[in-house]
Amino acid sequence: MMKISNIPAHISVIPDGNRRCAKRLMKRPWKGHEWGISKVKKLFEWCRPLGIRTITFYALSLENLNSRPKREINYLFRLAEKEIDDIIENKNNFAHKNRIRVNFFGNMNRLPERLQDKMKKVMEATRKYRDYTINFAVAYGGRQEITSACRAIASDVLKGRIKPADIDDMVIKQNLQTNGSKDPDLIIRTGGEKRLSNFLLFQSAYSELAFVDTLWPEFSKKEFDEVIRDYSSRERRFGK
Repeated sequence: MMKISNIPAHISVIPDGNRRCAKRLMKRPWKGHEWGISKVKKLFEWCRPLGIRTITFYALSLENLNSRPKREINYLFRLAEKEIDDIIENKNNFAHKNRIRVNFFGNMNRLPERLQDKMKKVMEATRKYRDYTINFAVAYGGRQEITSACRAIASDVLKGRIKPADIDDMVIKQNLQTNGSKDPDLIIRTGGEKRLSNFLLFQSAYSELAFVDTLWPEFSKKEFDEVIRDYSSRERRFGK
């Protein structure tokens, strides 16, 4: 087991490269998403012995929801339903065995109602678990999240619930979709791109960033350990 002292408590992942991996292997592009989902469990297995208790995945962006082929999006929804059904019906599912609290956030009203209902059931079924947390950002966009928070705060100002002078970082955080979750210490993006792509824009202000060329389905434990070692060597100043 890797032994280092400075371990992130919360890591977020932009799991890029599912489609490209499938294309390279001459499979249909969305087949890579199936491999990508299995990697989620692998990453948890790598995090658990290190004491990393919270993981947040960028599962589906608003941009992808609007631009990807409908057939691909429907395939993603079916994959999600399959995994969610197993958590609901199977008490031996890894979420129950490891007492993982499972959360979903994003513009949930953009999803099929049946999928929304199942996500709510999973969150209710795991809400008392405190050992670990896995968050999934679905139909999510960072700019849109901040815009919605501004609207909500403006409404509270108009109704006299809050004064403009009282608006600070904490008030904004309380109106974000991630309210209740700590900001990520480390954000890992696979697939070679070096940008956040509208992910956790407010929450990532002081997050450490790691960009890996490997496509998400092929991301290895060795590469993960290297990212954690690199993180542990950094001095976090939080703007000071």
